[in-house]
Amino acid sequence: MIYYTTFGQLQKNLKEYFEQTGKRMQFPEITNYLYRKGKLSLERPDSSHAKVVFDSMSDDEFEKVMDATIVSVTPSFEELPRKVEEKDIIPDNKDVFVIRHPRYTRPFLHSHDYFEIDFVSSGSCNFFFEKESRVLSKGELCIIAPGSDHDLLINDDKSMVYCIMIRKSTFDTTFFSLLSQKDLLAQFFHNILLGNSQPNYLLFFVKDTTQITVILRHAFMECYKHDLYSNVCCISWINLMFVELLRNYSQTLQFYNYQMGSGFSLVLQYIQHNYRTVTLSSLAQFFHYSEPHLCTLIKQNTGCKFTALIKHLRMSDAVKLLGNTDFKVGEIAERVGYNSADHFSRVFRQTYGVPPQEYKKLHQAGTGSSNN
Repeated sequence: MIYYTTFGQLQKNLKEYFEQTGKRMQFPEITNYLYRKGKLSLERPDSSHAKVVFDSMSDDEFEKVMDATIVSVTPSFEELPRKVEEKDIIPDNKDVFVIRHPRYTRPFLHSHDYFEIDFVSSGSCNFFFEKESRVLSKGELCIIAPGSDHDLLINDDKSMVYCIMIRKSTFDTTFFSLLSQKDLLAQFFHNILLGNSQPNYLLFFVKDTTQITVILRHAFMECYKHDLYSNVCCISWINLMFVELLRNYSQTLQFYNYQMGSGFSLVLQYIQHNYRTVTLSSLAQFFHYSEPHLCTLIKQNTGCKFTALIKHLRMSDAVKLLGNTDFKVGEIAERVGYNSADHFSRVFRQTYGVPPQEYKKLHQAGTGSSNN
């Protein structure tokens, strides 16, 4: 049977229980606690925030809006599962579900069959992943792959963490076309999050939290509307969040692969930013790997040999420059790391089937160009 309460009521009782007993509860446990106390309602209260302007609110003002938001709950006295399924937490009519992560919860390592994204809008929280732990601070955004044992604890009243849950099927079909661009890290993003079943997470650092916070405020509110447009609106807001991350913060991306540790993401970032001049020897020396071991790591995690990877990055940038600037072929060759325009032209023709001059004419015809 479905009952109703508010986020504020749930949070208030989580904190009071902790202060009175020194013990903590998980979200399902506080639901059962309120049910036993007769504090859940069978009738859905009226609630409308349609005319509220969320963008200009302070954190404290929006916190009050969140506290008043109606949430539906179903008491269950079964043992808490270590593996949480999306059907147990994401509403049937939603592809994305956003909550304010509760504070003062009981530590409980668990995994999901869906994607979880946690964004620290203010304050900090303790993040537990497999057998390790770290503090996530304001501006950090963590994308947790399905099947990863994790938990997140907030131990104060002021820290604000948005928790975004996305069905795996929705992530695959709706968001991944955006994330699977020709960028090296975006490709690795694909391999890490969807290419295997190992515990993994990706971490971005957002220097200015204002834009992401506004986006997630809107996504949060759409999740608690019940019209024909709320789900598609929420998906659109999360798409905007991903655009903001990739446009302005892709250089901060780090990943964690439980089998490998987190160091290899730094190798990829180094290659991404230095592909014009980097050699296998200099890369191995910089990261203190042997060349054979580094070759193996690159092949395992990108599907390419080192030379093919460098060629791919050079050709991708060359295509952009040919299609969008007035640079001459010789200038473009130099910009993407070739010492010889003739060598560049041969490689380009082998890759795309036409010489760069012809590619430039075909893709700039009638479009204009800018020397940016």
